Amino acid sequence: MRVFSHDRWGFPLPPQSRFPLEKYRLLRERVEAAGVATVLESQAAGWDELARVHSPRLLGCLRGGGLSEREQRGLGLPWSPALIERARRAAGGTVGAAREALKRGVAINLGGGTHHAGRDFARGYCVFNDVVLAAVQLRAEGRARRVLVVDCDVHQGDGTADLLGADREAFTLSLHGARNYPFARVPSDLDVDLASGTGDDEYLARLAPALDAALEAGPFDIAFYLAGADPFVGDRLGRLALTKPGLRARDGFALDRLAGAGIPSCVVLAGGYAEDITDTVDINLATVLEVAARSG
Repeated sequence: MRVFSHDRWGFPLPPQSRFPLEKYRLLRERVEAAGVATVLESQAAGWDELARVHSPRLLGCLRGGGLSEREQRGLGLPWSPALIERARRAAGGTVGAAREALKRGVAINLGGGTHHAGRDFARGYCVFNDVVLAAVQLRAEGRARRVLVVDCDVHQGDGTADLLGADREAFTLSLHGARNYPFARVPSDLDVDLASGTGDDEYLARLAPALDAALEAGPFDIAFYLAGADPFVGDRLGRLALTKPGLRARDGFALDRLAGAGIPSCVVLAGGYAEDITDTVDINLATVLEVAARSG
C-alpha cells in the first residue's frame, strides 16, 4: 500500500505549532517502522488549483502573511512560509490519495481533513480545505462527479459545508459533539449532534443510520472519510468518550459500509489532540492498519 505524507521529509515547526502538528511526524515514523505501507512525499497543491476552492482575498492573505489579527487568532497557528508549504503539501496529499482510492478502492493521506477552512476563511488549525480541493480536482480530471463526505471528526465540518452547501453533486455528513467548536455552524446536508460523554456503543448506534441516510442520496463516485481521533475519551478538545478499540471499530464499520455500497474511499485523519500525543498517534496508526487491510 502507498500512503501520502506532507511530513515525509520534514519542515521546521516553530514551538507554538508543535501542538497540534507534531503528530504527523510521529505517525509517519510509526508507519515506516511498522512496514505496512510505502510513504510517499505529498506534492504541494498549486495556487491555481487552490483558487478553485478559496477566494482570491484569502489566498492572497495566506500567501503573503496578510491575515488580520482576528483571522490569525481564529487560525490558531502562527503564520510562516513553512506553515503554508506544509498546508499546501497536506492538501496535495489528499488529492494524491483520492486518485489512489479510485484505483485501489481505498487509500489514505497521513494528514488532511482540514474541514474548518471555507471559501473565505481559514480557522481551527485548518489552512486549506483539502477534501473539497480533491473533489474539485477529480471533477476537473473527469475521474469523479458525485462526492460523499463522511466527517467523523469531533468538531462539525463548517468549512466543508460552506464550500459544498450549494453543490447538488455532493452530500456532506458530519457526526460531532453537540457542545463543541465551531459554535456558529454552517449546516451540512446531515448533521448528527452527539451529547458530551457519548461512548463506543452509542456512537456506532448513531453512525449506522446516518450512513444509511447519506448513502440513500447516492450513487457516489467517491467518498472522503474524515477519521478524526478527537472523539477519544482522552482528547483535550473532544468531550466524547470513545476508546481506542471503539474508534478502530468505527473506522472498520465506515469503510466496510462504503465498500459494500461500491464507493471508493479516500481517508484523511482530521483532528486529534490527546493529552498524551502517543494516544493520538496510536489511533491514527489503527486507522492506517484498517485501510491497509482493505487496500487492493
